[in-house]
Amino acid sequence: MSELNLRDLPGVDALLADQHLRALAGRLGVQAVRDEIRSLQAEMRNTRTVPAWAASPAAYADIIAGSLRTSTYTPVYNMTGTVIHTNLGRALLDEQMWQSVQPLVTRPMNLEYDIANGRRGDRDIIIEQRLQRLTGCEAATVVNNNAAALFLVLNTFALGAKVPVSRGELIEIGGSFRLPELMARSGCELLEVGTTNRTHARDFEHVLEEAAMLLKVHPSNYHISGFAKEVSAAELAAMAAQAGIPSCVDLGSGTLVDLTRWNLPAEPTPQSVLAEGVDLITFSGDKLLGGVQAGIIVGSKDLLAKIKKNPLKRALRADKITLALLEATLKLYENPETLAEKNALLRTLTLSEAALKTRGERVSGCFEAPWITSLQASQGQIGSGALPDKTISSLAVTLQHPEKNANEIETLLRSLPVPVIGRIHEDKVWLDLRGADPLEELLGQLQQLSA
Repeated sequence: MSELNLRDLPGVDALLADQHLRALAGRLGVQAVRDEIRSLQAEMRNTRTVPAWAASPAAYADIIAGSLRTSTYTPVYNMTGTVIHTNLGRALLDEQMWQSVQPLVTRPMNLEYDIANGRRGDRDIIIEQRLQRLTGCEAATVVNNNAAALFLVLNTFALGAKVPVSRGELIEIGGSFRLPELMARSGCELLEVGTTNRTHARDFEHVLEEAAMLLKVHPSNYHISGFAKEVSAAELAAMAAQAGIPSCVDLGSGTLVDLTRWNLPAEPTPQSVLAEGVDLITFSGDKLLGGVQAGIIVGSKDLLAKIKKNPLKRALRADKITLALLEATLKLYENPETLAEKNALLRTLTLSEAALKTRGERVSGCFEAPWITSLQASQGQIGSGALPDKTISSLAVTLQHPEKNANEIETLLRSLPVPVIGRIHEDKVWLDLRGADPLEELLGQLQQLSA
């Protein structure tokens, strides 16, 4: 087909009225699609070249869908082997749990309303009561993530004052956020004590008179082994109590249950750290808890009262969607016998080898020659700062193609309508089967590669 003339270009509104572009605008946004049409046609006018496809709404839709592919949030398959993947949305939420909170999200709710007494209420009270039952804490509060929780604690008790921290716990988390920088922004001064691999109680004792509070940070995204020593939470709590200052442990990735009951690696719980005498614990809602992004603070009633009065608490508070989902997650923990079945994260982590093998056989069956697949034992990670020195056994399907290298295969997988994110190892693409859910949809995606 020959090129067209400029006068043959269809109008923007006429294109938007076509079913192909109308559907695309529904997914990606009317203004975004309109801007792309105008940009494409402006280039044609500038070059005075109008390709034959420029009269076809369907052709516009195909081109714009590709150019706007990354302009909106989209579901993906996390088959990297890192179950709680920061870049891929962290912990999964159970679909039934989401449906259970839908009325709270789409209708008015008692967010800050005391129904019994007909007056203003406390937005954290329902979460606080559940955390009291689950952890044995005196009080609790919620903010929008764990970094905010620690920031709020430091700003409340050490504004303009000094806080000693072991050099072995000066963590850097994803996105290059560093503990010393967060502490500086909170308004306190960091006192580095000990060394990278060994810190003793006496290191804290030497600076105790200068300290406004004592802080211990659980190194959840790395592990120090060998000739190493750390000050325990119990030791830190005892020193703080003797000095009359608060103690705080940042657990980072907190769990409310003993993971070893499912043969998973052990991780300290808030309740176990509180039992060691620590005043305040901070931890995440969207890591090992298996819930929504939130920062949780549990501990002493008197100290939590001061935290809640800090003006920054309002700036960092959680919204109604977060609180509704967090409460639904905590409710699951009140029935430990069904927790692994109903909590999406634990359900993924506790998949049996037989279930993984069945998934692997079905995934492998999607690929026809010349694709080469094999089912391989794999070592995955829980991820997002949880148990960095421990792996979990898994199974993965490996992919090879005689005419494509691993990078090209990975690109093809990411280009599917629902992108599939795997990992490259030994010049093969590995698809960890813990992330193959929902399975039927995944099979439909992968079959397109052999079509």
